[in-house]
Amino acid sequence: MKRTGPGILIVAALLGVAAGFLLDQILTSSGRPTFTPLVSLPILLVALGAIVLILAMPIRRATRGTGTAAVNPFRALRVAMLAKASSIVGAALGGLAVGLLLFVGTRPAAPSLGSLATVIATAVCGALLVAAALVAEHLCTIRKDDDDEQPGGADPGLTPRIHGH
Repeated sequence: MKRTGPGILIVAALLGVAAGFLLDQILTSSGRPTFTPLVSLPILLVALGAIVLILAMPIRRATRGTGTAAVNPFRALRVAMLAKASSIVGAALGGLAVGLLLFVGTRPAAPSLGSLATVIATAVCGALLVAAALVAEHLCTIRKDDDDEQPGGADPGLTPRIHGH
């Protein structure tokens, strides 16, 4: 599995910014109020980041020899994939919140402080989720075994050969 690169996180954040800005644009053009995330969204983002880190800690301990159990590579892969998905979700939701802030910032009327605080908290907690998920992904890295088969390193006498006609 390849680690999460900055490119995918930037793309997710930019798509989130565009979606947030367009969402508020569509809502206000149809006469509705702007979108404000629930107060529970930033809390859930932080909770997800904490859960991903908690799931990654035993894997880190096992790979460094400080844990009592052996590393289950399938569990490590599942947690690493959860961390990868969490970082992308955090970037997208953080970008969505930034898009909402950009839209509100371009309006002549000042928004209410309560709705603005929730949007800012969502942006900050999205960034925290990205950071926690990237750390968790790093914690799930398992060192390669010495006996892992190297490409081209097999004994030529043991490799099957396909004979043509």
